[in-house]
Amino acid sequence: MLSNSGKYALKAVLYLADKTDSSNKLMVKDLYQPTQVPKAYLAKLLQNLSKHNIISSTKGPKGGYYLTKENKENSVYRVIEVIDGNQRMEACVLGIEECNAQHPCPLHEYVGPSRAVLLGTLKKMTIGELSLDLKKGASFISS
Repeated sequence: MLSNSGKYALKAVLYLADKTDSSNKLMVKDLYQPTQVPKAYLAKLLQNLSKHNIISSTKGPKGGYYLTKENKENSVYRVIEVIDGNQRMEACVLGIEECNAQHPCPLHEYVGPSRAVLLGTLKKMTIGELSLDLKKGASFISS
């Protein structure tokens, strides 16, 4: 369901949510190893996320990327949507363009309800909510 770009972006955003704020920023060079995202690719993803106000950034010697309280209110789905668009998350699992409720593929009735629950959860769940689990040590994204 998620492209590599979507996975990379989500890992980077969650890492930033856990480790940064407006007084503690990280640069790409500080992010690529713990998130295991190629450096040049990560830079492009972060620029795109910043352009869409998913993350914040400042330039200069004390610059870098970080998340504000407002950034953390974005949904997990929004991060994925900015990177992948909504078509990827809502497309047929078999890749059949014509697949829909009126013209279903063989898996549609089995996957559809689960997908609806997952999408609903991702649309409600915020970056801040997920980052709380990281801060508590209940989940992890890097070793």
